[in-house]
Amino acid sequence: MALIIDPKVNHLLAALPDAEWQRWLPQLQWIELPLGKVLYESGAQQSHVYFPTTAIVSLLYVMENGASAEIAVVGNEGLVGIALFMGSESTPNRAVVQSAGQGFMLGGRAIKDEFRRAPVLHLLLRFTQALITQMAQTAVCNRHHSLDQQLCRWLLLSLDRLQCNELVMTQELIANMLGVRRESVTESASKLQKLGLICYSRGRITVLDRPALEKRSCECYAVVKKEYDRLLPVGLAA
Repeated sequence: MALIIDPKVNHLLAALPDAEWQRWLPQLQWIELPLGKVLYESGAQQSHVYFPTTAIVSLLYVMENGASAEIAVVGNEGLVGIALFMGSESTPNRAVVQSAGQGFMLGGRAIKDEFRRAPVLHLLLRFTQALITQMAQTAVCNRHHSLDQQLCRWLLLSLDRLQCNELVMTQELIANMLGVRRESVTESASKLQKLGLICYSRGRITVLDRPALEKRSCECYAVVKKEYDRLLPVGLAA
């Protein structure tokens, strides 16, 4: 049987006042989040919000020709499915598990009811603002910064949402996330490996020198992390 992680590993759930937590706990459902699992498709009606604990979920914008690019990542700092409490039940993006793990889900009706309560309203709106900042910064980064810098930003954002310094990730998957060719990711990853920043082998990326990785990244990572730390009650791990 899979080990079920404490829901409060998720920072938003951990930040709930006691009264809200006691009301939410019976409604939270544990869920396994395997690599590649689609939580919702572009334009499809959403039925639940998801609170990752040990998994990371990518929000992807998918073009008509099937090409895609990541617009944000969500891990144990937040939730997936903001459309449910922001006045809609669908979005033009897809949510896919990029790093396998666990999480908890809450029904759409429940999150809508809870959103009317001041403590929950304020908490979820702060997370939404931080998520929008990440989306905007990702768009700027993809337009103005080199692939090397984008890859460093992406690795750091993913690493912040894990409890270790290793990611299980193929270069093909990273290429899909960044919206570039696999060969380009191979070249950039090789540069980082030669510099001693990462070790890449058989779909596993181990970060060896995080401070150097942060220096090589553009300012986009720092902007996003600062906003999450400012807005959320429990900031992302340094």
